Amino acid sequence: MRRVPSVVVVNTGHGKGKSSSAFGVMSRGWARGWRVAVVQFVKSGKWKTGERKLADHLGIEWHTLGDGFTWESTDMDETAAKGRHAWQVARDKLSSGDYDLLILDEATYAVKYGWVDVADMVAGVTGRAERTNVVITGRDAPEELIQVADTVTEMRKVKHAYDQGIGAKKGIEY
Repeated sequence: MRRVPSVVVVNTGHGKGKSSSAFGVMSRGWARGWRVAVVQFVKSGKWKTGERKLADHLGIEWHTLGDGFTWESTDMDETAAKGRHAWQVARDKLSSGDYDLLILDEATYAVKYGWVDVADMVAGVTGRAERTNVVITGRDAPEELIQVADTVTEMRKVKHAYDQGIGAKKGIEY
């Protein structure tokens, strides 16, 4: 086995667990003394999530830059602008060399919805500081990101409580 200074992980698919897995890695990195940051592309600051509470408690840098789910948006131009801004923040952090781990939560949507060009995201990820590990989450990861990732996991939904009319549960979904 060879050692590398950093890796890129993509968690994609339509099943639950993409972000939850990333936040597990966040916790693991923090426990190893890593400098960790999270950039969220879709979720808005109005969400009071357990992972954010944990990050605040641990002193992990956190940026919630979206305005919520696209189907809730009342101004798609503003939603797109926020997605582009989130990518600018993420791109700067990727190249800074200040982090051992960056979680780009729901970043695939910025590409899927056309807010960020996939080539720009690939360039930012491949041009990152040498020791910056990256975890990217979101459905429908583009093939170009999959190709540059070292590990890709596709979460496949077998069954979900939501499909049975059960709403999101604090501590499980958020």
